[in-house]
Amino acid sequence: MEATRELYWNIGHGASILIPMYLFTFVALGLLIRSGLQRLSIYRQGKPLNRTDRRDERILGLIKNVLLQSRVLLVKGPGIAHALFFWGFALLFLGTILVAAQADFTEFLFGFRFLYGNLYRIFSVTLDLAGLVAIVMLLGLYVRRYLVRPEGLESSRDDAVMHGILFAILITGYVIEGARMAVTELPDNMALAVWSPVGLVMAKLLAGMGESTLRHLHQGLWWLHFFLVIGFICAIPFTKFRHIFTTSANYFFADLGPKGALVTMDMEGDAESFGAATIKDLTWKDIFDTDACTKCKRCQDRCPAHNTEKPLSPMKVINQLGEVACGTPEANLIETVGKDAIWSCTTCRACQEICPASIEHVGKIVEMRRNLVLMEGEFPGDEVMTAMENAEVNGNPLGMAFASRGDWAEGLPVVRLADDADVDILYFVGCYASFDKRNIKVATSFVRLCQAAGVRVGILGKEEKCCGEPIRKLGNEYLYQSLATENIETIKGYGVKKVVTACPHCFNTLAKDYRDLGFDLEVEHYTVFLNRLQQEGKLKLKADSFDCTYHDSCYLGRHNDLYQEPRALVAAGGGTIREMEKSRAESFCCGAGGGRIIAEEKLGSRISGSRARMAAATGSGILVSNCPFCLTMFEDGIKGADLEGQLIPRDIAEILVERLAG
Repeated sequence: MEATRELYWNIGHGASILIPMYLFTFVALGLLIRSGLQRLSIYRQGKPLNRTDRRDERILGLIKNVLLQSRVLLVKGPGIAHALFFWGFALLFLGTILVAAQADFTEFLFGFRFLYGNLYRIFSVTLDLAGLVAIVMLLGLYVRRYLVRPEGLESSRDDAVMHGILFAILITGYVIEGARMAVTELPDNMALAVWSPVGLVMAKLLAGMGESTLRHLHQGLWWLHFFLVIGFICAIPFTKFRHIFTTSANYFFADLGPKGALVTMDMEGDAESFGAATIKDLTWKDIFDTDACTKCKRCQDRCPAHNTEKPLSPMKVINQLGEVACGTPEANLIETVGKDAIWSCTTCRACQEICPASIEHVGKIVEMRRNLVLMEGEFPGDEVMTAMENAEVNGNPLGMAFASRGDWAEGLPVVRLADDADVDILYFVGCYASFDKRNIKVATSFVRLCQAAGVRVGILGKEEKCCGEPIRKLGNEYLYQSLATENIETIKGYGVKKVVTACPHCFNTLAKDYRDLGFDLEVEHYTVFLNRLQQEGKLKLKADSFDCTYHDSCYLGRHNDLYQEPRALVAAGGGTIREMEKSRAESFCCGAGGGRIIAEEKLGSRISGSRARMAAATGSGILVSNCPFCLTMFEDGIKGADLEGQLIPRDIAEILVERLAG
């Protein structure tokens, strides 16, 4: 009778107990389902979006992230506590189902027990320890939230309700077990009692009570425990408990498309408005994200804008959108979120990479920017409007004459495709490497490296236009598509087989965003291209030892998961990298993404200065990057942080060209 006594000892085991118990359970589940269906009407305010394709992959992602808590564990401290609590509570939940299945069905109806003997003993100790782990972890999370609360972690009524109900369920469960064991297993059945170690401790604490008192205590607490569980079920739709379902579902609905790619708008259609001004302008998934958010503040902790005193918290943006969706669906999203917050985003994806709920923050912000630019004609500053006018007239936001775009290559082993299209690669130079003196050195170094490896390089010269990435991220989808279409037609007209670029922003745009506009050529970032040449023995380098620190640019790292190739090149040149505190997926943005490269940074402190100080803290005198935007920002950031003479920004290509063998 081991498992049966766990569930129904001295209460009864027939219709008098089973009918009301399951009636209340089914009522609670019915209310849960009804409330869930009501929330569907909130999600349906948004536009349609297909997130049910590739179902096998989606189901695998759901199982991985729910059962293994993979995304939760991205932050070790609270992540481990949450994961252990989840696993402990889940084991108790499954154990209760098994006990009920035996007590109410297999044994009650058919006289068959499957939980007995050694199997029951293992089952008992597993659940007993799982409950203890759950209590300890829940206590740790309580201490973190209420006693040593990290800056920015907000607590609400929901948090108090959640902690209270869960604590009560776990503690009453042990008191119930202890009361039963004090009568049935102490002191005559210790051989079984030791397999419930926590229950045994509780039994010994209660052993002084008389048997009648223990039976009444057990009976009263059993019903209290049962109704706490019912209350837990009923509270799910109305509290943060709903993340049990919404966060789990969000793993299934995750974006499986190219990482960081934006939705390409139909600019030729009959749409009366563009971008997002009200909640109905977002997709149902955007609204669903707001329900999946647990307000853990991980996104806020890693947001470079928030960490440099700008009015942007990705967490608050998501919750503000949720409040609008649930309460005031006609409200203006831009007024609700605030223009300064919208323009502060660098689209670095730090928020999305760390989010335990797979929430997609960046696309929502870009949609609001699109509305501001395309419908209201608003920009974050006059300099941005000027840059866009320059891009429209001259094909670049810097205001340089388009005819001079290829002048940097005079005297170098480079051919213009208009003169000779028989090349190994098309080098898509980008605006900064074409016109900015500092970045022209990088372009020159790359060409020299290709020459040394026997690679024939071609460029478009004056036919190349801005890839459109900064313009698009600032919301001007129309101008972006205009520039992109011209670039695609020009490149495909020359029959190019491969495109290589030194700019992660150009790389990300050509490799992903251009696909929606008919571009299907192979595109590589120069670090991947050069690393392969070096491994194949075509690019021969001398290992001249030096110390440095390396900055993972957001658009090569988080947007494209390219972390190893640049490091391999640095090592091939003899470099020893002193990693910054925030590196790889945790890298801190330089501040140029999201079109901020062409916008003045007027709020808070400079993001580039913060990153420069992180680099200086490593003790290395060289800051290595792989991005013209980053290099430009670091030149300014080092000056602003008074680190001139202590830290020198350099591109990988510049370092490698100095170490060419022979």
